Amino acid sequence: MPRFLNIASYRFVPLDDLERRRRELKSRTAQAQLRGTILVSREGLNMFLAGEETPLRSFLEWLTAAPEFARLDVKESWSDHQPFSRMLVRLKREIISMGVPGIDPIRASSPKLRPRELKAWLDEGRNVTLLDVRNDYEVEVGTFAGAKAIGIDHFSNFCGAVEALPSELRQQPIVMFCTGGIRCEKAGPYMQQHGFQNVFQLDGGILKYFEECGDAHYDGDCFVFDKRVALNPQLEETGLALCFACQAVLTEADQASPSYVPAESCPHCIDKAKALPLPTIEEREAAIHAATTPLPGSIAYDNVRPIRIHLALDQTPMRRCVEQLFPGFSHAHWDDEFRLGRIRLGEMVVGGDAIAQAGQRYAHLFPNTIEPDVSADIAVLYEDDTMIVVNKPAPLPMHPSGRFNRNSLIWILRTALTLPTLRPAHRLDANTTGIVVLAKTQLFAGQLQRLFSSGAVHKTYLARCHGWPEWQRYDCDAPIAKEKTPAGGRAIATINEAQAARTEFVVNEKLADQTSIIQAHPLTGRTHQIRLHLWHLGHSIVGDPMYLAGGEIGATQTLDEEPPGAMQLHAWRLQFTHPGTGESLRFQADAPLWSKK
Repeated sequence: MPRFLNIASYRFVPLDDLERRRRELKSRTAQAQLRGTILVSREGLNMFLAGEETPLRSFLEWLTAAPEFARLDVKESWSDHQPFSRMLVRLKREIISMGVPGIDPIRASSPKLRPRELKAWLDEGRNVTLLDVRNDYEVEVGTFAGAKAIGIDHFSNFCGAVEALPSELRQQPIVMFCTGGIRCEKAGPYMQQHGFQNVFQLDGGILKYFEECGDAHYDGDCFVFDKRVALNPQLEETGLALCFACQAVLTEADQASPSYVPAESCPHCIDKAKALPLPTIEEREAAIHAATTPLPGSIAYDNVRPIRIHLALDQTPMRRCVEQLFPGFSHAHWDDEFRLGRIRLGEMVVGGDAIAQAGQRYAHLFPNTIEPDVSADIAVLYEDDTMIVVNKPAPLPMHPSGRFNRNSLIWILRTALTLPTLRPAHRLDANTTGIVVLAKTQLFAGQLQRLFSSGAVHKTYLARCHGWPEWQRYDCDAPIAKEKTPAGGRAIATINEAQAARTEFVVNEKLADQTSIIQAHPLTGRTHQIRLHLWHLGHSIVGDPMYLAGGEIGATQTLDEEPPGAMQLHAWRLQFTHPGTGESLRFQADAPLWSKK
């Protein structure tokens, strides 16, 4: 399949003879068979184009040969399809509409901050306000951690939103940002004219930041105004779509919802039309029971999972791509999948020797799928407009993986509760029970995830462990290796090779069968932290399939296998401050029977 180069660029520069320029641009883009939009005005040029690489680069070479465009800064990305429907070259009063006279980026603009400089500032923890000047629906797709959204639905409303900003921001350093930088070229001078004394703009916007810094300090994706809808920090298409009816951004789960009818409706339209109060907990649990009787994965169906080729795997044989992307599957498994023609690009069957290209999206077919049984006894603990909190049973995987797709917590809740945008704020292992917090939007998920990763969530687990500890309380700070072990778990390592980890343990009760009930308070959030720390202390968790009694490590569990039964580890209590309301929230899941012996 052809691969398309996508470019975005603008330049504020005085231009004349606009009609001649329009004709030349129209002729050159037609010769190169390009599609997209070019806006031309007396203040400069703004363009979004896509086409085959060679003719598009030839067009850029022609354009930048003109002195006024010699310093054109171009942002690039790739796609496996043409994201624009046609080619438009238009003459406009402004190349980015603000409607305020006297704002002239050619004469005066706010200071620019290069992406790597901004990253350095954020790494240092500088006291700076990140101001997102994009539309609310763009912010919903993704933004910088801790950023303040200006709160508009169109850039023409920016000026009014500035008036509503807190007065204390006028003295503080502000770094404003948008998709590619052009909106900030006008937003910055406007803010300076209205008393904001320390304003910077992110040079090249989010797309340039992605190119130079990846996802550091950024949550989610970046909305773009073409058929790709959004790009991830690797500048790859994400699979999001737009609703024709209400223009809501749709996740892949949204698109799989029965409420999504292309050109007619989506789950967001339906929700707004209903405008109903939240269901009761009893109604939610009844819906979950109905959706899991029988288990959704117990009925045979044809499953299709995407395989996205990252930039690091560009020009790599497909066999090596899938082995790197899905290391839990055996070599024999991939031999069978390629032999049976289950790896495809569009309708074309792909062999292991086929050379993959970054930006392409392959499909992995799983015909006549029947998934292993799980426990679906999910209890709802709390719900508001932003999140839902549940008590997860075991065994039940959080996410689709391996042989599990529909028999997973996320699939069940999204389907049963018609909450297609539901996202977990943290995770539990498939065979761990207890409290799970899930956000209803991507933006709120990012806020909750930052709470969990920063240690601002107080967590209490219950564990039943082998042996009687000699201590009543113990503060374990053994560092945990970053890389997986051959068995697929983690290991205790020296601090130079690992991440710092700390767990506080308290013995609740020593049982007659030589096991103990222990409270665990993880102060960091490393993979397998509680399990590994207890194993390191000689008191592995009863039912742990990996960190075994006697200091042994269990055999590798591949993605082909069923999850083990319930491990006697339970996420019992959670406490944190609601990111939206500031309310202190406390949740407790019923203690399991094994903890009451």
